[in-house]
Amino acid sequence: MNVRDRLDGGRAVVAARNADETPDTTEIRRLAEAAGYDVVGEVTQRRAEDLRYNLGGGKARELAAVVAEADADAVVFDGELSPGQYTDLLDLFPAGTTLTDRYRLVLEIFADGAGSTAATTQVDLATLRYELPRVRRATEESLLNAATEKGSPVLDVEKRIDAMEAKLADLTDAAADRRARRRAEGFHLVALAGYTNAGKSTLLRRLADDFSPESSDPSAGDASVDDASGKDGRHDDLAESVTVEDRLFETLETTTRRATLEGRRVLLTDTVGLVADLPHGLVRSFSATLDEIGAADAVLAVVDGSADEERLRRRVETTVEVLAADATGPVIPVVNKVDRLDAAGCEAALGIVADAIADADVETREPVTISALGGSGVDGLRDAAVGALPGSTATFELPPSGESQAFVSWLHERGDADVTYGPESIEVAFAGKPSVVDEAERRAADLRPADVGSDSKEG
Repeated sequence: MNVRDRLDGGRAVVAARNADETPDTTEIRRLAEAAGYDVVGEVTQRRAEDLRYNLGGGKARELAAVVAEADADAVVFDGELSPGQYTDLLDLFPAGTTLTDRYRLVLEIFADGAGSTAATTQVDLATLRYELPRVRRATEESLLNAATEKGSPVLDVEKRIDAMEAKLADLTDAAADRRARRRAEGFHLVALAGYTNAGKSTLLRRLADDFSPESSDPSAGDASVDDASGKDGRHDDLAESVTVEDRLFETLETTTRRATLEGRRVLLTDTVGLVADLPHGLVRSFSATLDEIGAADAVLAVVDGSADEERLRRRVETTVEVLAADATGPVIPVVNKVDRLDAAGCEAALGIVADAIADADVETREPVTISALGGSGVDGLRDAAVGALPGSTATFELPPSGESQAFVSWLHERGDADVTYGPESIEVAFAGKPSVVDEAERRAADLRPADVGSDSKEG
């Protein structure tokens, strides 16, 4: 099946196995519903993996019977099926039944929502990497041809993977150039990461200069910023709107918005929602998204504090696992949706998050509790974010001249400048990114009289 051929829905039976406990099918049901299925039944099993069916043989035949009785069109399996397990399970089901596992299902949802070239390329690459071992297995079993023979299905997929990797490398190089340009303009980069449906898009609206959480109208604000590329004064990856929906994977693109945090000029990037139990290789296919996390000066790791304890712990662990591999700036855990909790529930959620990040191989700060929808705690989050950003300060005493005025305008565009005009001098207290403060020092040196100094420090 091509990645664009998203399942159109139909009646589905969910199947799940767990070696240690009875499987919880809540999430796989929601994933199936996000893909358009009507879930009409489920079969679960607590046991070790069976090499042939994944489920035990008897349970696999029970699953086939449930599919037939429910007149289902498809089976959605909560986990990864090997090529052999996929084939053997499908042979048990009524003719025409579709079988998809958790990973293929997630990729199909991603494919349906991907709009930008980068997002589409990442989904295509992840899907090809998923399909390669299955194509290799089918090729070997059917003895169609050798893997090195011209026209081999395996060779074809490998060539397509190489082409996708090259295309994605070009796209990520362009994104890196944009980030470098923004840093030179004085912007801090802050990424919002976290499990799907944690409330990242709502938080982005809450923090952005030109949006409010209550509005989903694309005309509610102007996302324009001064873009060095000169393209209509707008960064080319600043989307027109940020959707806020209570469903899985609403945000599939990286969406960037401008914000001002205590005078700091910040670009906030809302990254794609994470999901647990995806193979490492598939996660790495989303390199353009992960690059946004890796390049950020700070990361807001958003989790849904209203989830039950086990689900919350699992989601925090998934988020930390991804961030530990990519984040270079400090990570601030953000416990969202606390408006749904009482004091005891909020304290319990904080404890779970603190425990989950205690041994994380990434720099973390104290968790912050908020309601992105209601706004409580957001001021504290702004303070925490600013405290995590690298910053320097400097003071300048300048001659009253047109060149000094132009320099002051330059400072206003790249940081927080407090200006006092006197009869014989202009005094400026400036705070901004260390690299910007260094550049300001160099520019100010050409404007100041030889006997007038400046003072700067990094914080």
